Amino acid sequence: MQARTNPLSIIINPPGIQYGMPGDIVSLYAVVINEGDQSAVIDLFFTFDETFQKISGWSASPRASLAVAPKESSDEVTFDFEIPVDALAGTYDYTFVVDSPEHYPQDTPINFPGQLKVLLKEQTVIRAFDPTFSIIPATNPNKLITYRIDQPLQVVVKVENRSNRVDRFRLTCPDLDESWFKISYPATGLEGAGLFDVSALELNPHSEGEISLEFRPPIDTLAGSYSPTIRLLSENNPDLILLDLIYINLPTNYQLGIELNTILGKVSQKDGVFELALNNQGNLIRELFFNAKTRDEEEICTYKFDPSEFKLLPNTTEKASLLVKPGPWWRRPFFGQPLPINFEVNITDKQSYPLANASPQATLLWKARPWWQFLLLILLGLGLFAGISYMIWRLLNPEPLTIESFSTDKRKITEGDEVRLNWKINNYKPNRIEKLVVVIPQLPNNGHVYFDKKNNINELTKPVKSNQYPPCNFKPQEELECNRVTTGIKNQGKYVFELQVSYLQGSPLFNRRSQTVTKTAETEITKKPIAEVVDFKVDKSQYKTGESVSVSLTIKNPQLLNKLIINKKTNNLLVGNPVTLEFQNGKFKDPKLQKCKEENNLLKCTFSLPASNPGTFTYDISAISGDQVSNKQAQNPVEILPKPFKIVFFKINNIDNSQKQSIVLNEGDQITVSWKVEGENVSVKLSLNNGDVPVPQTGNTSQIPVDVNFPRQIILTVTDKFGKLPPQPKGFLIIVKPKPTPASDLITPSPSPTQNIFKPLPASPRSRPLF
Repeated sequence: MQARTNPLSIIINPPGIQYGMPGDIVSLYAVVINEGDQSAVIDLFFTFDETFQKISGWSASPRASLAVAPKESSDEVTFDFEIPVDALAGTYDYTFVVDSPEHYPQDTPINFPGQLKVLLKEQTVIRAFDPTFSIIPATNPNKLITYRIDQPLQVVVKVENRSNRVDRFRLTCPDLDESWFKISYPATGLEGAGLFDVSALELNPHSEGEISLEFRPPIDTLAGSYSPTIRLLSENNPDLILLDLIYINLPTNYQLGIELNTILGKVSQKDGVFELALNNQGNLIRELFFNAKTRDEEEICTYKFDPSEFKLLPNTTEKASLLVKPGPWWRRPFFGQPLPINFEVNITDKQSYPLANASPQATLLWKARPWWQFLLLILLGLGLFAGISYMIWRLLNPEPLTIESFSTDKRKITEGDEVRLNWKINNYKPNRIEKLVVVIPQLPNNGHVYFDKKNNINELTKPVKSNQYPPCNFKPQEELECNRVTTGIKNQGKYVFELQVSYLQGSPLFNRRSQTVTKTAETEITKKPIAEVVDFKVDKSQYKTGESVSVSLTIKNPQLLNKLIINKKTNNLLVGNPVTLEFQNGKFKDPKLQKCKEENNLLKCTFSLPASNPGTFTYDISAISGDQVSNKQAQNPVEILPKPFKIVFFKINNIDNSQKQSIVLNEGDQITVSWKVEGENVSVKLSLNNGDVPVPQTGNTSQIPVDVNFPRQIILTVTDKFGKLPPQPKGFLIIVKPKPTPASDLITPSPSPTQNIFKPLPASPRSRPLF
């Protein structure tokens, strides 16, 4: 680039646009040629805006001063642009200035506009023969091109083919939808013949061409800054990535269409219905809310929006329903023309964006009342007259006193509990009362309790030391309400109570007459329950001495029980001491006896009683509740058998009866009898010369001499004292062998020792076994 008409010529390398990526250092080289007739001092520097200052990193312009002789050239001067690593892609303008104010003031300064193009990091490194392109007008983040709504935004993409081959170039915008832009390639002259459509820019080697790019953002595109990517595609070098950004500003459009439509604008009883329609014709998201107010002097309506606010996207329409309710009712015209109610809707933007026609207006007509409502007024007047008349009549004839309710505290109670009364009397005025009495016919002389003036009915309503909480109280509605009034009645029986109230009826201005109202109530006092023995039995009818007799019992109302007494009898005579069991709160006092089961108000227990003496016995039980007793006898008598007994041994001269039951004795011998019997309550007898002799259960005799008159049998008999067990005998057969004599050679036969010659005795102790 040379200025021929100027004495100073400047050579700038590289000419045109400088390219670089974030983080790169781009250098600019300059040589000045002095073609004038004098030596000159020449200054080189830059002028730039704030945007270029951020890109170049220069706080002030670098300068260079050169002294160049006539017809000479200067040395090459280098200027470096350090692109920050965070620099945004774009084309940044600057001006390179050559000035010689002392030597060539007429011809300087000379300005050389230049551009520094910061490429995207994704772009391929541009080589010497690679194509390049630039966007006209150039843009950067601080130098945006503005789009106008009424016309498309047109830019020119200038393409340079620096290679030695013919190449075809196509343009794309990968960030944008196709509805955003339109690309137009220059005509070639073949389109009219219908051979093909122009879809690329064809350039010869080392030539330049232009592609027209037109932006048409959709109508609903939001306002703001956009930086779509422009990519140039080379047919010869499809892998080459050539990118650039164009910075577009979509100005804010606040246009908003507002309509207030009448749906139901003339009403009598219903609400007026209106529709607010909003159309966002701008390019902002609008957040709107609304309210309404009257345009008249006084507000007589309420307004309800549904919804009361909404968010409106660009190129969309939303509708809100508005209900207008007139009131109060008495403001409605009685006749004639409808009442016009003028109001307006106020629309407010949350972001405070400007609004045109933000207060649309409308009118609601409130119809006059129908003719039949005048009839209602007449009826209202008649009703008012009737009400006043009734009030006068009621003043002269006040409401009669009535007994609203009269009852006992409970319909059925237990003996010992006191009957209490409840009543409620309406229209009760103390100055009207003559007498209040409760009559009880079941008591002698129709027993009654008076609560009249003389007997101070106020005692039932005022707290005293003995009763801080009186049973009766007055209510503001002229009511006397009494609860749990004592009567002193606690005895068993059925009772009827009659409440009688005598009062004066009529106005105090005239003669009043006495009237009496009554009401009755009934109750029953039942006998006080006791602990009752429902069941009592012995498990078996026969036991042995020493065993335990098991008895089971069932008692109703065990919580009332104080003690249980179990008796053992024979022939209605008490045997031994009764068994007494103490109770407290329905449970045994002795924790060892807590072996009972209680269910459904029944206590079921099982006990063991000792069977110490044989015999036949009966058992009965007594349940004691205070001063009342419930008795029960077991149905079947119990027989207690004695323990079995046995003869352990019965010996003569240490010869046991179990070994030998017959003994041969020589006259003149001596024997000793010994025995042992086990058992209780038994009688032991030994049968010798003198008959049956009672002996102890264990013992022996002294030596007994044997002679020819010695008994032929010795028997030990054991019997039961109670006669419950059969007797048990054991004995020996005695054969006495006399001393031998000369004339006697007799041989006495002896029974077989294995033969049992004794048989059991019958029940009578005097019987003897036969053999």
